[in-house]
Amino acid sequence: MIYVKETKDGVVFNVRVLPRSSRCEIAGIQDDALKVKITAAPVDGKANNECIKFLSDKLGIKKSRISIISGHKSKNKKIAISGMTAKDMETIISGI
Repeated sequence: MIYVKETKDGVVFNVRVLPRSSRCEIAGIQDDALKVKITAAPVDGKANNECIKFLSDKLGIKKSRISIISGHKSKNKKIAISGMTAKDMETIISGI
C-alpha cells in the first residue's frame, strides 16, 4: 500500500517512474510508491510531462491539479494533487 499524506491543499504521495517502457501503465506498488511505466525518455522534462498527463487520465482529474514537488531528475518522485483527500486517493488507487 502506498502512503498518501493529506495536506491542507490536497494529497502527496510517492511515484516510481519507469521511463522508456513499451506502454504507459500502472505497474503496481514498489515499497511505498506507485510504480508507473511511461513511454517517454527522461530528456528535457518529457518523462515528467508524460507522467503528469498519464496520472491525470488515470485519476480523471485536470493536469493543472497535479504537480511534481520533488524528484524532477529522478525516477523517484513526490507528487502533489490539489483538491483531493487521502481517502479519495486510496479509493481511486484501489480500483486501478
